[in-house]
Amino acid sequence: MPIATPEVYNEMLDRAKAGKFAYPAINVTSTQTLHAALRGFAEAESDGIIQISTGGAEFLGGQYNKDMVTGAVALAEFAHVVAAKYDITVALHTDHCPKDKLDGYVRPLIEVSAQRVAKGLNPLFQSHMWDGSAETLADNLAIGQELLAKAAAAKIILEVEITPTGGEEDGVSHEINDELYTTVDDALRTAEALGLGEKGRYLLAASFGNVHGVYKPGNVVLRPELLKDLQAGVGEKYGKPSPFDFVFHGGSGSTAEEIATALENGVVKMNLDTDTQYAFTRPVADHMFRNYDGVLKVDGEVGKKSTYDPRTWGKLAEAGMAKRVAEACANLRSTGTKLK
Repeated sequence: MPIATPEVYNEMLDRAKAGKFAYPAINVTSTQTLHAALRGFAEAESDGIIQISTGGAEFLGGQYNKDMVTGAVALAEFAHVVAAKYDITVALHTDHCPKDKLDGYVRPLIEVSAQRVAKGLNPLFQSHMWDGSAETLADNLAIGQELLAKAAAAKIILEVEITPTGGEEDGVSHEINDELYTTVDDALRTAEALGLGEKGRYLLAASFGNVHGVYKPGNVVLRPELLKDLQAGVGEKYGKPSPFDFVFHGGSGSTAEEIATALENGVVKMNLDTDTQYAFTRPVADHMFRNYDGVLKVDGEVGKKSTYDPRTWGKLAEAGMAKRVAEACANLRSTGTKLK
């Protein structure tokens, strides 16, 4: 059962929260990067989360028609087959989806899983993300209520982002400013609208200065201790200690201390994309530079097939990314925690 059932996914998240560790959530855009993520988890003996953004799904759908649903479904089906060879458990997730892409991505994917569940099967994806951070909080939560009900009926967990993450990802951007910090009032309004599990389980991407991409030191001020305030403020009102399962967005380049504080305060999932993209590409660049005359037919020569064969540099790319995924497992304390 390498792809988690709904029950196992819930168990994974519960174990992470109780053990104060988090699962790396690795963005993938190809079968190669999928294998790299699976390999990294397996080598770290960690379960994990594989996710596909709207841009990743469009790329996977092929540049002829760029269909996001086709791309996401195809890779998910592929993952269900190949993950069986890895001795770990993973959940499949879709990353940031803004309002204008819901009808072309998350809503039809939820319907795919709903049809599977109606036939007695498990959902294709185990969770989906609704990114309403560009909307007013009222509109964000209203759409969140609709999606949570549909997700729960299809045995899917919803991830919601209630306030902005800075930087840019797949065309959604926010300035780096004081709005990148979720308030206790924001969290209270979220609990009032979405409940605390009774309406369906959800993961909460709260903002504590998070920024997508990589920035020089001093440009980003993370305050992961803020998550403790959100837990306490909502927990006190509802009589439920540590009520939220938090997601750490914009995690590339974070310090060990910032990650540790986030884990102590309820983070169970941390997204990685920028760092793993670089880890995948860096060995390829090295190979091309070192074998310039072999990968190119320079000055009328024929090159060297063994150097431009995609399998040659593709294996290096997979190994480089897998190493970074294993490193993330260590940083997030999930190494050696796989389900037995």
